[in-house]
Amino acid sequence: MKNGKAWVGDTVFDEDAQRVGIVTDVSGNVYVLRPTAGGGTEWTNDDSDRLTVTAALDQGSL
Repeated sequence: MKNGKAWVGDTVFDEDAQRVGIVTDVSGNVYVLRPTAGGGTEWTNDDSDRLTVTAALDQGSL
């Protein structure tokens, strides 16, 4: 998490897509997400308030 918002590496629940994903990129206000397992198509969300962090990336492990 960064400043209380989802950030790259965080696992989130996307309320709009009704899916769990991992944030892979943030550009401006657009979050790019991918499935947590099994591959599949990436998707985007431009409302960080609709992303609930379920597991934050451990910044200490970087």
